[in-house]
Parts: sequence; structure tokens; C-alpha cells
Amino acid sequence: MKQIGYGILQILWGMPQTLLGFAVFLCLRKRQHYRYHGAVVTEWKKRTGLSLGMFLFVPEGEEGKDFLVHEYGHTMQSLLLGPFYLFVIGIPSVLWCNLRCFAKLRRKKRISYQNLYTERWANRLGEKATGENALL
Repeated sequence: MKQIGYGILQILWGMPQTLLGFAVFLCLRKRQHYRYHGAVVTEWKKRTGLSLGMFLFVPEGEEGKDFLVHEYGHTMQSLLLGPFYLFVIGIPSVLWCNLRCFAKLRRKKRISYQNLYTERWANRLGEKATGENALL
């Protein structure tokens, strides 16, 4: 029952990111998929994770397991922020992960990737929701 409520909330309140996630899911429909606490997980060839509504994208194989709690935390942020998620969490997180200037800054200043508010918060929410430790 809890997972049904999770799905309904993600579809209604988190519609923008859930629609984006569904589009990515369809593009990767031939990849490995499984469920994780109500979310739909897809393994992909990238070495990073992505969370869009109720859709999680993690590296394939055992490496992807390290991403689950953290990415699930982003789904909790989606539930809390709804249509504001992409602006408050999604865009800052994607930029922090992918822009060379931020990667260079993290290396130079020895700043953890988890230092950004979006990432720390995702770890805490994911751990609380799943009862598991975030390995990222």
C-alpha cells in the first residue's frame, strides 16, 4: 500500500520529473530493470546515477547498488518539492556533477561530491526512508 501511494504521489505531485524519467526509461527499455522501495531502477552504461521522479538510473552491475540509497533519497526530495524539484535539486545536482569547473574545484579544494546541499540531503533522506546506509 505504501508503494502505491509513493507511485501516485510521484506521478501527480512530481509530474515534470516523472515524465522525464519515463522518457529516459523508454529510451533504455532494453536494459536491466528492477524495483527498489517502489521506484523503478534501470541499469545503464554511465558511471553516475540519476533520479527523475520514481525512476532511478544507476551504473550496471554491482557498482549500481552503491547508488541506490542516494538516488532513492532524490526521489524523496521529489516527493517533498514536487514541481520545484528540477529547479531546487535537479539542475544544481546535474551541474555540480557534470561541469568541469566544479570537478576541478572539488579536486583543488578537496571538496567531497556530497558537500553540495542536494547530495547531503539525498543521503539523509535515502537512509531514513530505506533504513540502509548511503554508500556514496
